[in-house]
Amino acid sequence: MILALILANVIFSIAAFSSKELMSRAIFNPYIVHENKEWWRFITSGFIHADFLHLFVNMFVLYSFGDTTLTLYEETFGERAAYYFLVMYFGGMIVANIPAYKKNKENPDYNALGASGAISALLFAFILFQPLTPLYLYGVVGLPGIVLGALYLIYSFFAAKRAGEYINHEAHFWGAVFGFLFTLAMKPDLFTNFINSITSFMR
Repeated sequence: MILALILANVIFSIAAFSSKELMSRAIFNPYIVHENKEWWRFITSGFIHADFLHLFVNMFVLYSFGDTTLTLYEETFGERAAYYFLVMYFGGMIVANIPAYKKNKENPDYNALGASGAISALLFAFILFQPLTPLYLYGVVGLPGIVLGALYLIYSFFAAKRAGEYINHEAHFWGAVFGFLFTLAMKPDLFTNFINSITSFMR
């Protein structure tokens, strides 16, 4: 499943790099979504990227945590794991764009793209399961997932309030929140394990 998601992102992104028409049809433009009811853009925009670096970063995180998170889902949810995982991934993609849609549905110049909302959802689902597992910032600085996750949310929250940035930090924030809360909603008992892990870390 993870390989299929990576391949879909790579294929559609490369195709969009060379086709302005495809990029235009797939990108998330709240104004067009609102005016033309092109709701598919909530999904298609999550499979195209701004450039190869943008694509690489998102696919690297998906590759690094996708299989592990899917395995944790399988151990927790059994035969429903694949279904829940896909709802978490695509739900993060959709939910992450809702704030931008509400704010910019009358702004024809606003565009957004990339799998960041879905990737953030996946990463924070992983953090719910294993909050103390070290995550590495730029491959060098290792911090417990809960610590790096908290810093990531704080940064995304305040960065989203700065005007004039091209990056949709709100997508990062709300995708992360969705991945965490959706997984928790499917298995509330995970919260006890999450708190116990954090408590043991703070002792």
